[in-house]
Amino acid sequence: MLRYTLLRILGAIPTLLLVIALAFLMVHAAPGGPFSSERVLPEHVEKEIERRYHLDEPLPKQFLRYVSGLLQGDLGPSYSYRDYDVDELIADTFPVSLKLGALAMALALLLGVSAGTVAALRQGAWLDKFVMGFSMTGISIPVFVVAPVLVLFLAVKLQWLPAGWTSEVGLKRLFLPVVTLALPQIAYIARLTRASMIDVLNRDFIRTARAQGLGTATVVRVHALKPAMLPVLSYMGPAIAAVLTGSVVVEEVFGIPGLGQQFVRGASNRDYTLVLGIVVSYATLIISLNLIVDILYGVIDPRVRYR
Repeated sequence: MLRYTLLRILGAIPTLLLVIALAFLMVHAAPGGPFSSERVLPEHVEKEIERRYHLDEPLPKQFLRYVSGLLQGDLGPSYSYRDYDVDELIADTFPVSLKLGALAMALALLLGVSAGTVAALRQGAWLDKFVMGFSMTGISIPVFVVAPVLVLFLAVKLQWLPAGWTSEVGLKRLFLPVVTLALPQIAYIARLTRASMIDVLNRDFIRTARAQGLGTATVVRVHALKPAMLPVLSYMGPAIAAVLTGSVVVEEVFGIPGLGQQFVRGASNRDYTLVLGIVVSYATLIISLNLIVDILYGVIDPRVRYR
């Protein structure tokens, strides 16, 4: 297991470098620069600013300088927030995005697994059709459509919840963004759980457990749930990536001061180092979580062995 983990970590390094290189080229290919504004600066002032931030150097040299800083844990200074480094801005906003994403994934797992299991046990019944119909709807509608619809009905029409991020601390301000992020994942997880549970319930060891007189609840909880969770576990990597990318839209819609909103502002202001820092943080998090998911395979299913 240790050798497998080390090999996966070493294999993740080229992937991370490729992501950094592509992001670096894309932000520098955008028209304008971080210090472009309506007010035209004197030429000597503009050149001095570029020299200060090494923007006058050739692009390959800038890239090597940036990677060298990353290896030392330095994400560089922000071009938009002159008194802040990028790591300070990420440290201030990342906990909000992490809380939002963790709650959304917890809600998606709880409701998705429960709905998929019930649908599998009631295969062909009206409850099964309702769950699958809801799943198709949730998969088809993107978050940037779900968010305004929820705000319109629950915040504007019924006035049950705040429409945006408020100073009031509590679950009320988190409810709409968390549900918006969780709905597509609930749909995917419910469909995966249903298909996997139907397959597991038809296997020989489940028939043996039922022949011993065990009830349905015990059979599902003790014998069927763990093997049925393997496809759901494999989906967790893409699901987390979808939640992280979806939070960029959700945080902007609800005015949440998280990492997604910082990313949008950094892209709008052509803040190269801020955009790159957030991309590196997201990429590192996704790669790490995918590694954890792979390792958990061996915990859930003892038949899996890593050599």
